[in-house]
Amino acid sequence: MLEFTAYLPPGSRTYSCVHCRANLANHNELISKSFQGSQGKAYLFNSVVNIGCGPAEERVLLTGLHAVADIYCECCKTTLGWKYEHAFELSQKYKEGKFIIELAHMVKDNGWDNREYKRNNSIN
Repeated sequence: MLEFTAYLPPGSRTYSCVHCRANLANHNELISKSFQGSQGKAYLFNSVVNIGCGPAEERVLLTGLHAVADIYCECCKTTLGWKYEHAFELSQKYKEGKFIIELAHMVKDNGWDNREYKRNNSIN
């Protein structure tokens, strides 16, 4: 049986690592589905679990210069996205302390009704 550092409440709609099924985020923590990662679509979350963080570095992203740190699954060590440590532009400050997870690395788990599953049958 797999054991993770943190488990999200049973029955709640969650997102998990596609590689090892570790819980990553509760749907209630989802801020936006309108982000782009290096491998395609990505979601912005207020908080996440079972995540490790690398060192922060400055990167020029689509919305300007940010200090970001890559995040990875604590269980399987797959890089999932990044954490916004600092935004240099005032309009981007809302991202500070938030997390990007790329859709390529997560799946929906628990509490998603069949209608939504049939409509989406994937995260996209």
